[in-house]
Amino acid sequence: MIPGDFDYFAPPTIEEAVQILSENEFDAKILAGGQSLIPAMRYRLSIPGILIDINGLPNMSHVREDNGHLAIGAMARESQLEHSEVVQTKYPLLADAAFVIADPLVRNMATVGGNIAHADPANDHPAVMLAYNATVTAHGPGGQRDIAIDDFFTDLFESALEEDEILTEIRIPRPGEGETGAYMKFERKVGDYAISAAAVQMILDGDTCVSARVGLTNVSAVPMRATEAEKILIGNKLTAEVIEEAGRAAAAECDPAADLRGSVEYKRDVTRVLLKRAINKAIERAQ
Repeated sequence: MIPGDFDYFAPPTIEEAVQILSENEFDAKILAGGQSLIPAMRYRLSIPGILIDINGLPNMSHVREDNGHLAIGAMARESQLEHSEVVQTKYPLLADAAFVIADPLVRNMATVGGNIAHADPANDHPAVMLAYNATVTAHGPGGQRDIAIDDFFTDLFESALEEDEILTEIRIPRPGEGETGAYMKFERKVGDYAISAAAVQMILDGDTCVSARVGLTNVSAVPMRATEAEKILIGNKLTAEVIEEAGRAAAAECDPAADLRGSVEYKRDVTRVLLKRAINKAIERAQ
């Protein structure tokens, strides 16, 4: 199909982009990588009257460590994470996800900020950022504000971004001593959405888990943390029994929907297995 008619703007500054958005907030869409928006427009699932292209905005494509954080500009392409030395050496959970997001053609265009702003529970970054306890920065008419990732995803395809705000940066805390993580994804074929995936970020003291955050992909209507699984891990030695219990807890608290990728029971059990594998992979990395 062919998209509906729209007016196109390519503002040179974030302030101008926000102004256009605030003046047309209920009829405008932000164009970043376009990997979700353009197909939706082609099928007329989204019919914006105004398209605001932010690809030309300066200082929004960085991937760098800054003031105790990994700062990722909203317009950083997924492929940048794959080839970033700092990501590959210091942020293994993010590096794991970078290699399994869609396919190389998509990763060359898709943006990290767009992935998160879309708030799709089937996307990989939401679970990863939940595990990392990331912070999202947004720019609106009143200036800049930070949003804790735990408060960011509010409903299916809905986030805490106001209608006149643009996501500009994501910040991940720099891992400290004993901190480790991993992401495990199971998909039908390369480039597909996950049947399920598990992200875990932990702080270990020897074989004891001091802190843990677990994010799950595509097994709930809203990107979610597996908080019951976290409780089982924290304060305990990571024996095979504890890891199994955490996997079962994650399976019980997720809420997948049956579809062509599998039944509810199947997806729950895949989640159990993937979280166990992610925990064990994170432990191996720490050792």
